[in-house]
Amino acid sequence: MTSVSQQEFKKRILRRCRRVVVKIGSQVLSSPDGIEEGRIKGLVRDLAELHEQGKELVVVSSGAVASGMTRLGLKDKPKTIPQKQALAAVGQIKLMALYERCFSRFDKSVAQVLLTHEDLADRRRYLNAKHTLQTLLDLSLIPVVNENDTVAVEEMKFGDNDHLSALVATLLEADLLVMLSDVAGVYDRDPRLDEAAELISVIENIKTVRTKLSGKSQSLYGTGGIASKISAAEEAAAAGIPTLIASGLEAGILRKIFDPEQESGTCIVPEENRLASRKHWIAYNLKPTGEIVVDEGAVEALVHKGRSLLPSGLRKVHGSFGVGECVRCLDLQGREFARGLVNYSAQELEQIKGLHTSKIEKVLGYKAYDEIIHRDDLVLL
Repeated sequence: MTSVSQQEFKKRILRRCRRVVVKIGSQVLSSPDGIEEGRIKGLVRDLAELHEQGKELVVVSSGAVASGMTRLGLKDKPKTIPQKQALAAVGQIKLMALYERCFSRFDKSVAQVLLTHEDLADRRRYLNAKHTLQTLLDLSLIPVVNENDTVAVEEMKFGDNDHLSALVATLLEADLLVMLSDVAGVYDRDPRLDEAAELISVIENIKTVRTKLSGKSQSLYGTGGIASKISAAEEAAAAGIPTLIASGLEAGILRKIFDPEQESGTCIVPEENRLASRKHWIAYNLKPTGEIVVDEGAVEALVHKGRSLLPSGLRKVHGSFGVGECVRCLDLQGREFARGLVNYSAQELEQIKGLHTSKIEKVLGYKAYDEIIHRDDLVLL
């Protein structure tokens, strides 16, 4: 299935691997009976061993809501955001106390970092978060990151901690992203439906896999949580960061991951042409607030000639957005091919769409820019 063996791939990345982001899913940390302390203790033991070897570690941990349910003796999952926020407020204390207690057995100290989507969508706060995490690593601490569920509202949410882990890995320019869940990796077919399904050891082209998932192909195990993990791995790959997806339910999985002679989960090879930091931030940190549809000539100019988007190529405007906001760029068939920061509001674009740049000032009464989206603010997907 691949021209690169997992052993070759792991030897290559582990040789220079110093900074690692480890995402631990709620399925690993909890069960219907509550938080699985024994499982956490096993993972912490292996993490402490890696830290002792000189690895810089950041743990992205789910489980606050599950921990809150355990603390309050609840069996049913919360149905509303306020209920979820309340349980997260209770559970986050218990979860961090557990991490603190487990790591202290190995003379390791942890630090709590809670983030919302707004923290990483705002460029200044993004850089502040980067500097804080960097300082914690410089102090030989192990940051434990989670979404700030106690204040996050629907439009601010990362959607899942898979996405958050990819953003944190990119933020810190990590050498490896490890995603631990209840799945052993990515399969060629849905193993729940086909006993002959095989685990894919190495994925060299994550975009191909992502396309199959987007098309709801039955040829890949693409239902539920694995789809978000593939999406997160694609984000990391765009920043030049390799990802390894494995089962956190397997005892000693972290030791297997860092042993180049052992097979473990699915490795995703990063892209050779990594996105610059600012363009990666535009593509993956910002939530698009609208859409614009452009003609074939504009697509050709943007994709193959590296030009900026001008009003003459604009055909339709969807949504309400202001100057400087992120929008999705669609072709005439409705396929997204780029994202970018607009120089004009949706209302202004409605007035100047299809026009030559020389007509902008006459229609609007002023001209801030010739371009709708400058090529420096445009990311091809």
